[in-house]
Amino acid sequence: MSTNLCFGPELRRLRVEAGLTLTEFSVALNYDKGHLSKVERGERSPSPELARRCDAFLGADGELQRLATRPEADSDSGSAESPAGPSRWLIGRRAVLSAGTGVLIDLGVKLGGQALSSADDPLLGSYRMQFDQLRKLGQSTAPKILLPLLETQTRMVAGLASDARSASRASALVLASRFAEFTGWMAQEAGDSGAALGWTGEAVELARAGGDPYLGSYALVRRALVTMYGGDAAGTVALARRAQGSELPPRIRGLAAQREAQGHALLGNEVGCLRSLDRARELLSDDALNGAEPVIGTSHVSDPAAMSTGWCLHDLGRPKAAAEVLDREYLRLPPHALRTRARYGFRRSLAHAASGEVEHACAIAGELLGVMPAVPSATVNSDVRRLARELSRFRSSRAVRDLQPALARVLAPAHS
Repeated sequence: MSTNLCFGPELRRLRVEAGLTLTEFSVALNYDKGHLSKVERGERSPSPELARRCDAFLGADGELQRLATRPEADSDSGSAESPAGPSRWLIGRRAVLSAGTGVLIDLGVKLGGQALSSADDPLLGSYRMQFDQLRKLGQSTAPKILLPLLETQTRMVAGLASDARSASRASALVLASRFAEFTGWMAQEAGDSGAALGWTGEAVELARAGGDPYLGSYALVRRALVTMYGGDAAGTVALARRAQGSELPPRIRGLAAQREAQGHALLGNEVGCLRSLDRARELLSDDALNGAEPVIGTSHVSDPAAMSTGWCLHDLGRPKAAAEVLDREYLRLPPHALRTRARYGFRRSLAHAASGEVEHACAIAGELLGVMPAVPSATVNSDVRRLARELSRFRSSRAVRDLQPALARVLAPAHS
């Protein structure tokens, strides 16, 4: 109630100062005049989307968003923690260091029909190829299906490292760390952020043992993603800033700057957001992906800073500008990357809906909803929920009514 009483009068004050009538304001925002009137009088609560749009249009520099802030309570947004206690999915440092070849032999690992010793370099190359294939598979497979295989492969590569020759041991540990990091991402996509953070922590230990001191900083970027989807914008910014030390590789610093920009956008801090995006663009353009080792972060978005710009513009309350950028960058995504296409496609649909282009937004979402059963995602579902709320303002639209059953199916709780 206090939020309504604070937000409404401040919104009216800023609107009047801008010389806008309520009718003019409603047309500019593509919102019902009666609804805005009730918000100004404190009779209706402002949605986060409305607060962002008002903030951007009136140049309030995040003040209206702060007045309207309330925590997201979505249980499947990727912010839920797992029960405390020893983790059943983690390898553990002592297990990594003491694992032997028996694990590999017992599981019948073969290459070219021959059982191999864990010290053989070709086996490490085989696992590297498997990792690349699993990342591709992650674009078209439900994370809960992929997770058991990823967990097994991570343990096997860690076991391989313990008996490998000194020349290849470090490489095996670093590869195991990439398996663990990707396992963490799939756990987050499955809606288990506790497991996601646990596997990411395990990845840090494996990387450090393999002589890679940088993955620990990328773990901060991963943690910032969890806080972002949990609605903690300030925490997202703080974590991302910690991963931008000058001694770190450009790619990690660039991905961290990109995450910081997303946090600033949620806070309504346009200046901070755009400054972080500029920094991300510079760092990521300096970073050439040469394929020498598994890529950290996305490998399907050709220009992460540009795509993030479109993402952030929507959160800054500028949906038309966001739609233009996302339309352009979406065309550059590879056709097979279904998970990535769903992530940015729904954000694209959301931007068009917020711009009042309801039929176009429904057409985009309709195509994506068809693939969601194949690539369910707790994080993508956060934008699907936002889209459903945005479209609920246009119930008289036939396109919206036709889309609602498919939206409901995707957002319905999964049954085991």
